[in-house]
Parts: sequence; structure tokens; C-alpha cells
Amino acid sequence: MNDLKSIIENAKKTILEEANAITLLASLVDESFANAVTTILQSSGRVIVTGIGKSANIATKIVATLNSTGTPAIFMHAADAIHGDLGTIQEDDTVICISKSGNTPEIKVLVPLIKARKNKLIAITSNTASYLGEHADFILNAHVDKEACPNNLAPTTSTTAQLVMGDALAVCLLKLRGFTSTDFAKYHPGGSLGKQLYLRVSDLTSLNGKPQVAPNTPMKEVIVEISKSMLGVTAVLENNQIVGIITDGDLRRMLTKVDSMAGLTASDIMSKNPKMIANTAMAVEASAMMEANGITQIIAHTDGTYNGVVHIHNLTKEGIL
Repeated sequence: MNDLKSIIENAKKTILEEANAITLLASLVDESFANAVTTILQSSGRVIVTGIGKSANIATKIVATLNSTGTPAIFMHAADAIHGDLGTIQEDDTVICISKSGNTPEIKVLVPLIKARKNKLIAITSNTASYLGEHADFILNAHVDKEACPNNLAPTTSTTAQLVMGDALAVCLLKLRGFTSTDFAKYHPGGSLGKQLYLRVSDLTSLNGKPQVAPNTPMKEVIVEISKSMLGVTAVLENNQIVGIITDGDLRRMLTKVDSMAGLTASDIMSKNPKMIANTAMAVEASAMMEANGITQIIAHTDGTYNGVVHIHNLTKEGIL
């Protein structure tokens, strides 16, 4: 029990130490940060993010965030850069170099090479008086007093600070570019978040059949139509207009009320005011409507003309639900 208590206390201590350090970062954001953002915004090139060790791991995440929010970025490992990968950097690119100390051997070799190419250099460092800090055009001050590691050795608080500075940079660029949810969808077409922003009802109805019967269709044929589509529903059409809907639930309720289906037609059991959604609507709207009404299918239409059915399974498969 004491071990469990100690684990919980150490975890809380680590989280609070890092949280306090991150809070202090806000006071370190200055004109140099703003100028770095402006430089990237006005550049016609890409952002090259580099680092070594744990800082390199943070660099890859910052690259991913920049790319996903409209700022083209590439990761370049600092050690690889001085062994052939320096060609990654093009004339108009801006380079972000991440290093806690700013004095590692690889950084001291790399920085003069970047400066010789006349690329703008942005430093994310905890030591603004370091070699990197003194030679950078702009500094994102990610200073931390100590690591959360009890030995003050393992990069913990410092890498968190670097990550947060990278996020702050990306968000500032995002807002200045007017990056919208629609833009986000373009960069995330395969994810569920992106699908919520671009997937339309028409994309789903095109995957399904279009079960339909007339008001005077005999009940046996109605059952066959519902079974054939595997959607548990059929629309009822009259003069190509939607006048009702029949679900497998309607069929079950009918069977509890009658002894024989003889003489029954679709119009006898259909619901006359079915829930419908425009075929051009977003799929996420169909999901919300189904949830609000406690239904598993919804009819799609264009000005009353039947387009098909969206089933809850379609939404689940696409990751909308």
C-alpha cells in the first residue's frame, strides 16, 4: 500500500512541477517570438526543424503539428545534417533548432553552416546565453529551472517546454493564416476528425441501395424489399415523392396487432412524416439527428426527391460516431 501511495505522490509531483514550469513560459514570450512567427509567415520556403537526442523527438512532433495546420515543415536530424543531410535546407527555408543547453557539439558545428547559407535561424532553447542563443536570429525562450527527473538529468520538463513553445508557434501561425476547420479537413482526410468536416450524406447514400415501395404495395413485397436492402427500412414513394417510411420495427409492431397480413399494404403501417435530411448535408448532421430522435436510419432527399438511406452502421464504419 505504501508503494502505491508513493507512486501516486511521485506522479502528482512530476505533473505539478512541469505544469508550474510551463506556466512560467508565458512570461518569456517576447518580441523575438513574435518576429520569429512573422518571419515564417512571410517566408516562401518551408520550416526545417532540427535537434539531437530528446530534442529531436520533440522536433518531429513540431513538424507534424506545423504540417497539419498549414505550415510546410520538414524534420532534419542535427547529427545527420552535418553528415550529408544539410542539402535538405533550401534557399528560402527557415530553420528552427531545438536544444536545451544550446551548446552541444553537433549544434556548434551545424549553426555556422546554417548561417553561412543565410537562412533565418530560430532557436528554441533553455539557455539564451548559449552558442545557439547568441547566433540565432530569433529566440523562443524555453527556460526551465530544473528537470522533473529527481536527478535533474533526464529531459522531462525541458522537452515539455520545447513542445509547448512549438505548439504556441504553430497556433500563432494558424490564426494568422486564417486556417479554418475546412482547411483542417484537407490535411486530415483519413481521420475521423477530418471526416466530420468533409463527409456528406451523399457519400454514404451512394454506398447503399434505395429500398422503395408504393403506398399500395402488398405487405409481402414490403417485407421482401426491406430484407433485400439489409438496411431495415424502406421509403414509401408516390409520384416520386416521399410520403412515408416503414422500418423493421413497424413490421414487428404490425405482427403483434394482426392475425393475417392479407389485404394489408404499405400505406396501412407506414409513418407519414419520416425524419429526413438533405443529401448535401454533412454526415455528422445525420449522426446528430439520429441520436436526437433515437433512430438508426434516416432518409436522404433533394427537395423531396428520394436519394436513399443513411444507416447508423455507415456512420460507425466511417468513424463519425
